[in-house]
Amino acid sequence: MRSRSADRERGSATAELAVALPAVALVLAACLAAIQLGAQQVRLTDASADAARALARGETVEVAAGIADRVSGGAALEVARDGLFVCAVLRAGGSGLMSSIELRSESCAVDGGR
Repeated sequence: MRSRSADRERGSATAELAVALPAVALVLAACLAAIQLGAQQVRLTDASADAARALARGETVEVAAGIADRVSGGAALEVARDGLFVCAVLRAGGSGLMSSIELRSESCAVDGGR
């Protein structure tokens, strides 16, 4: 014979799971978005280094922008020359949940193309 307290608690595990599941899904989505943002920053860093080396070799800004665009997946290139160095600065926005975050990467190389 079952007690009355057991009847009142019937289905409570299902209700607790239904309440906790959206929170778990939100945390998982935030973790995946953070991983994607980190991967995008790595691509941006590689692209800025490639663009800086191309500019240092004497390539035009358009060629360097094409290299940066291909490697980074669509970042805006800014070029700065500082004495013996040429620097490539790339900026891109995050995507998905992290779209409000702006990513930035700067790489410099010795300007040998002058």
